[in-house]
Amino acid sequence: MRRTTAKAIALPALTAASLLVAGCSASGPSPASARADAEPAAAAADAASAGDRQLAVKAAPDGAAAPSAVAHPTGGGRQAEKSSLKVASFDRESGRAVLSEASRTPAKKPPAAARPTSPAPSGSADTGQKAQVAVGDIIASAPAPGAPDGVLAKVTQVLGKTEKGTEVNTAPATLGALLGDSKADGKVPVDPSTMTVEPLVQGTKVSWAKTGDAHFGPKGAQLPLGSLRIDVGTSIATAKDAPASAAASAAGFVQLAPEVDFSYDGRGTGTAGAPGGASLALSGDWSSQWELKGQAAGTTPGGKPLRLPFAKLHAAPVIQVGPVPVVVNLGLTCYLQVDADGKINVDVKQDLKGDFRVGGSYSHGKGWTPVNSSEMKATSPRATVSAAGKVKAALGAEASVGLYGAVGVTADLAPYLRAEAEGTASAATDGSASAAGQWKAYGGLDLTGALQVQLKIFDTPIFQKPIPLGSLHREWKLAEGSGAVSTPGKRRG
Repeated sequence: MRRTTAKAIALPALTAASLLVAGCSASGPSPASARADAEPAAAAADAASAGDRQLAVKAAPDGAAAPSAVAHPTGGGRQAEKSSLKVASFDRESGRAVLSEASRTPAKKPPAAARPTSPAPSGSADTGQKAQVAVGDIIASAPAPGAPDGVLAKVTQVLGKTEKGTEVNTAPATLGALLGDSKADGKVPVDPSTMTVEPLVQGTKVSWAKTGDAHFGPKGAQLPLGSLRIDVGTSIATAKDAPASAAASAAGFVQLAPEVDFSYDGRGTGTAGAPGGASLALSGDWSSQWELKGQAAGTTPGGKPLRLPFAKLHAAPVIQVGPVPVVVNLGLTCYLQVDADGKINVDVKQDLKGDFRVGGSYSHGKGWTPVNSSEMKATSPRATVSAAGKVKAALGAEASVGLYGAVGVTADLAPYLRAEAEGTASAATDGSASAAGQWKAYGGLDLTGALQVQLKIFDTPIFQKPIPLGSLHREWKLAEGSGAVSTPGKRRG
């Protein structure tokens, strides 16, 4: 009797398993399953990854292998999955896009003797059908023609077929529509070789080093892997009455190894569509060495410090959050800034090493709050000051970080040198004279910035104006000195 019962239980289970494997092919595929069948086999693994709610954060592959993802809100609330659709062209102003099927290399057929005689299951990725696109679909794409900062858009209208693919109208979308209630957290290094550099001052030199023993530039072989270095040397405005020996100049380098810090938590929120938490930041190691010489006259006619940008850098690294490609936009402008009265003559050199992190963090209870931190250590191999006066010079970088072309965070990291000297002098009718003075040289760091309204791309509540990061100011003494000089009077005959 027990054996009969066991068989009675086992038969329905085997029947259900057979239906799952066969994909219910006897009744024909439903519209929803036809769309799923058109996705590549890799989508199944990504869907499983999304199912456990913890998504991996990693660097996305380059070129033709760059991923795209689609979420079908009308398909039962499925999360985004990797898609074979690619953005063939995109017009940001109108939102019009052409979506095409990615080219595939057909799988090799097995020998005739090894071919299965039973029908292929309907769940197979190679069904010969094209991936479908419908109104309401959310599409995320790596940089594409017409969209150097990637695409994150919702299909609002399907216009029809063209030679290049399916033409659609789109509207901006948010990450919440793709990531849903999943969770992700990770850091991704920025490949320095992908950064485009525009020198703004003659003599600016760029070097980088990356994994695989690849390097570029005059200092590339000396750099840590993942680092980018910009060297500059230039003359600056000199005081009008300064001697030729006091000609002002600045030289040095900025070296950094940037990383993108991304997190998202779609759980624990009471607001429809908004995540429970999210963050976006730029972080990494910083190293700089530079020197300031001469008698600088570094102010504009309006009395403001003289600012000299010497290089602009841009990168659009793609990080893959589960199946979703997230395009991060990084911009850096390296600059030299001098504020001097033209009276003081300096020869100061400073080495600076440390790290930094700037960005924003969101929580459902507190909203957006700034992330602003830096730890720097400085040494001064050389510091001398002569004459009374003051000077302050910074070798810094303005940074912007955003997603899909929308700036979310701006920051200004400005390590600086500052020197000041005071003195007194007296003279008598007999020709005797004396002078005494003291000087001090300082190093410091200013870090400022703001969170921008474009962070709404996270589907968080919109704030009406930028939120300041708050100022981080630190200063340390590099060197100091004092002295006195006297001249005897003339003898009377």
